Amino acid sequence: MLPLAKLPRESLAGVRYVLTDVDDTLTEHGRLEASTYSALWRLRDAGLPVIPITGGPAGWCDLMVRMWPVAAAIAESGAVAYWLEEGVLRSWVWPDAVPVAGSATLSDLAASILRAHPAARLAKNQFCRIFDLAVDVGEEPPRLPAEEVEALRAIVAGSGARMGRSSIHVNIWLGSYDKLAMAERFLAMRYGYNPDHDAASVLYVGDSPNDEPMFRRFPLSVGVANVRKYVDDLEHHPKYVTNASHGAGFAELVAKIIEAKEDL
Repeated sequence: MLPLAKLPRESLAGVRYVLTDVDDTLTEHGRLEASTYSALWRLRDAGLPVIPITGGPAGWCDLMVRMWPVAAAIAESGAVAYWLEEGVLRSWVWPDAVPVAGSATLSDLAASILRAHPAARLAKNQFCRIFDLAVDVGEEPPRLPAEEVEALRAIVAGSGARMGRSSIHVNIWLGSYDKLAMAERFLAMRYGYNPDHDAASVLYVGDSPNDEPMFRRFPLSVGVANVRKYVDDLEHHPKYVTNASHGAGFAELVAKIIEAKEDL
């Protein structure tokens, strides 16, 4: 991973879309600091669409689209996208996403996980999720030990479900999507994005293993400094890393984007 200072100014000047993880990328200890929120407004005022892409629940993304200066938000590891169109909330669901309610597979997985790992617990925001089963591994104390987090893979394996790990949750879902698949589908639908030609126009910033498909795909991939704690867990690392961690790192990156744009 190269320091952010090595990211060419001309590459930043060519950014047309900013995609970002939320937990521990925009937030720190679960909070969105004023400087980070201000950085989102700076991007909005510069005419750059910002799209949070999170393993967090659909209910969060409904709020983000309505109340944050963002162009859209993608929830539950790529299951659903939300955006406003002439003041009306619109959504698009990945075609083979399976709701948790009524899914015997996801219900059995939840029971198996809680039975095998008594210290595990479902995320308290499970109630506002639609397609995602989320296990809290670090959102609230006590943190689930790393060996128990890794052991969840053995339970999910063979079920047909997919699993992603963020800094605070293990996300489990049924469907062929992930963050990258929905990001590129949404950009194509809303902005005419062509994945064969336009990848260099996208900047992605994240912090944890479930961001790995994005780090692999986009030449302009950036990790906030706390991504270093997962360096041994990632096969594909972000190309660049900020000096600051969490939301302060995001704000550091935004300052460089705006500076490069102003120099055009």
